[in-house]
Amino acid sequence: MRRLQHPFTDPDDPDSPRSAPAGNVPAELNRFVGRGYELAALGGLLEESRLVTVVGVAGVGKTRCAGRVAALTEKRYCDGVWLAELSPVREPGLLEHAVVEALGLTDHTGRPPRAVLVEHLRERRALLVLDGFEHLVDACADLVRELLRRAPGLRVLAAGRRPLLVDGEVTFTLAPMCDEDAVELFSERARSVRPDREPTAGDRAAALELCHRLDGIPLALELAAGRLRALSVDQVLLRLDDRFRLLTGGSRGAPPRHRALRTAIGWSHELCTPEQRLLWARLSVFAGQFDLEAAEYICGGAGLPADAVLDVLEELLAQSVVEREDGATGTRYRLLESVREYGAEWLAAAGDTRRMRRRHRDWFLGLATWCELDWFSPRQAEVAARIDAELPNLRRAMECSMESPDEVHLAHHLAGSLWFYWAGCGRLSEGRYWLEHVLEEPTPYDASRLKVLWVLGYVAVLQGDAVGAISALQECREEAERSGDATATAYAVHRTGCLAIVTDDPARAEELLREALGRYREIGELNSNVVMAQVELAMAVAFQGDLDAAADICEEVRELCEDHGERWALAYALYVLAYAALRRGLPERARRMLGECLSIGRTFDDLLATALSLELLALVTAVEGDAGEAAVLQGAAERIWPSVGLPLFGSVYFGRPRVECEEQVRRELGDAAYEAGLRAGRRLDRAAAVERALGGGGTRERRDTPGAESGPAAGGTRRPAASRMTGRGGPERW
Repeated sequence: MRRLQHPFTDPDDPDSPRSAPAGNVPAELNRFVGRGYELAALGGLLEESRLVTVVGVAGVGKTRCAGRVAALTEKRYCDGVWLAELSPVREPGLLEHAVVEALGLTDHTGRPPRAVLVEHLRERRALLVLDGFEHLVDACADLVRELLRRAPGLRVLAAGRRPLLVDGEVTFTLAPMCDEDAVELFSERARSVRPDREPTAGDRAAALELCHRLDGIPLALELAAGRLRALSVDQVLLRLDDRFRLLTGGSRGAPPRHRALRTAIGWSHELCTPEQRLLWARLSVFAGQFDLEAAEYICGGAGLPADAVLDVLEELLAQSVVEREDGATGTRYRLLESVREYGAEWLAAAGDTRRMRRRHRDWFLGLATWCELDWFSPRQAEVAARIDAELPNLRRAMECSMESPDEVHLAHHLAGSLWFYWAGCGRLSEGRYWLEHVLEEPTPYDASRLKVLWVLGYVAVLQGDAVGAISALQECREEAERSGDATATAYAVHRTGCLAIVTDDPARAEELLREALGRYREIGELNSNVVMAQVELAMAVAFQGDLDAAADICEEVRELCEDHGERWALAYALYVLAYAALRRGLPERARRMLGECLSIGRTFDDLLATALSLELLALVTAVEGDAGEAAVLQGAAERIWPSVGLPLFGSVYFGRPRVECEEQVRRELGDAAYEAGLRAGRRLDRAAAVERALGGGGTRERRDTPGAESGPAAGGTRRPAASRMTGRGGPERW
C-alpha cells in the first residue's frame, strides 16, 4: 500500500481535530467499507498530480470512493473541497452553470460562467470533484483543461466511466472489491436490513458465493442485501439468473442510475455508439476472458467488419465496459458477469444468439485442434497456459455442440482433442466428466467418438479405475476393428497396455505396448502419446527386473524429447531413470532427475507426475540418511493422491518405493515420529511441498560414488541415436 506523505484525517473518528473547512461534500449516511489500498493510492496520486480520474465499470463504487477521498483529504485544501454532481446535467451548455452552482457562486453580471469560475479559483487552493461526467466528456475535458491552466492551486478529482484525456491526467481504474471487502460490505448492509438476525456459517459461505457471482460490484451487493428483507441469502443466489429483475429497489436518496443494476449498466449502454453496442452484445458469447484475435473472428461481420473490432474494443475499454487483464498468455479482455448478461439480452433481442454461439464454438474447436498438434513441440508450456486461460470458453463450446444432435460429434472432437489437458495438466476429474457427458448422446462410431472412448479409458487408468478403463477401451477396440480405424485401434491397444501396468501385469503390459508401438509405426503416428507408450514400456520392463533395458529405452525417449522440445512425457522418462539410478545405488543422480521431474510437473500442474516423484524422492531421501524428511515427503504425496484418484493406482509395483521407505523410516525413527512426519507433510499444500523438495529439505549425507555425475543419465547433450529396437532395448528412432 502506498504510504501518504500527509496522513488522512478520518472523518468517521469523533476524536479527530476538525475545523469547518469550506466545501459541499455531503456526509456519509452509512459506514464506508474496505478499499484501504485504493484510498491510499488515490490520496497519493492527488499529492503528485493535479488531475486524477477514477474510472471503472457501472456500480463499482467510483462515486463513493471519490467522495471518501475528498473527505479524507479536505484538510489539505484551505479553500475547500467541492463536489459537482454532473449526471443530472443533460446539455453540455449547462455544464459550467452546474459547476458554478456547486461552488456556491452568485454572479449577477453578464460574464460567462467559465470566466466566473476562473476568477474565483485563480488564487485558491481547492479540490474540485466532478462525478458522473461521461456523457459530457468533451465539454468537461475542455473546462478542466482551462481551469487547471488558469488556477495553479486547483486540483481535480474526476469520477466517471471513461478518462477525460487531458494532458497531465492520471487515470486510476477502480477494480471490483476483493473477496474480503465484498463479503464485509454485503454483511454490513445485510445487518442494516436484518439487525435482529445473526448470520450462520451457511450464510457466510453463501455470501462468499454471492460476492463471486456478482463480481464484487458494490452496487450489486448493496442491492442484493436489500432483498434480504424478504429472502434468505440462498434464495437470492437462486434468483441471480434473473439478476436485473432481482437487483432493484436501491435507496430513495441514491441517484436514479444507482437504484437498479439494470439502470446503472443501461446508463453506460446509452452512451455507446451503435457499433459499440453491437460489439458489446456479441462479446457476451464469451465465458471469462478472451483475446483480440478471438474477438475479431467471432464478433466481426455484418455491421462491424473484423478490422474495425480493435477500434471499437478500445472505445469499450475507455468506457469501462470491457476490462483488460495482462497475464501469462498476454493481453486479454473480459466482461464482468452483469455487464455480459446485459449484452446477452441485447444479443437475444436481435435474434443473433445461436449464430454467435456457433461462431464462438467453431473458433474454440479450431483452437483446441491447433493446441493438440502444438502440444508435441517446444511450446508445450504455452499450450498448457493457453488452454487453462480458455477453459471457460471451451466448456461453453462443448455445451453449444451438445444442444443439437447433428453437432454432438463436434463435442466429441473437442473433448477428445483436449486429452493432453485432462491427463497432463491436473484435470482428470473434469476431463472424466466431459468425456462421459459427451458420450451420453448416441452417435455413430466415427473417429471422434472412438477417440473419446480411448481418452476416457486413459483417464480412468490414471484414476485407478480399472473397471471403467477396460469398459471404455474394450468398446473402443471392438468398434475400431469393426470399422477399420487403425488409429483408434492402436490407441486402444496402447491404453490397455497402460492399464496392465497399473494392475500389476507387467508381462502383459510389455506385450501390448510393443504391439501398440508397432501399430503406431505402421500408421506414421508420432506425438506425446507415442512417446509415453515408450516410457510405459520402460516401466513394464523395469518392473520385471531389467533395469538396463528400461534405462536404454528412456535414454532414447530423452533424446527424442530433446529433438522435439517435449517436456511432459520427459518427466515420466526421468522418473523411470531415477528409479533405475536408485536401484543401482546412485541416489544423488536419482534426486537430480526427480528434481527436474517435479519442476516439469509444476509447469504443467501435473498432479500424477508430482505425486509419483514425491513418493520416489521420499525413498531417495531415506536412503541418503534423512528419515524425518522422508516421512514429510510421504505425507505431502498422500495429500495429493485424492486429487488424482486411487493412491499409487493400488499397484504393488508403483507402491514398492513407498513400502520400502516406510519400513526404513519406521525402523530409524519409530512409529510416533514417523506418523508425526506424515502429519507435517499433509499440512503442506502442493506448491509448498514441491518447493521444499526442490530446496532439498534437511541436510543429508550424499552416497554417490565418485564420478557419478558423468554419463548420459546425468543429463549432458548427446548426439541423437538412430538405432532400431532390439531385444529389450528402445524402439526405433522416428
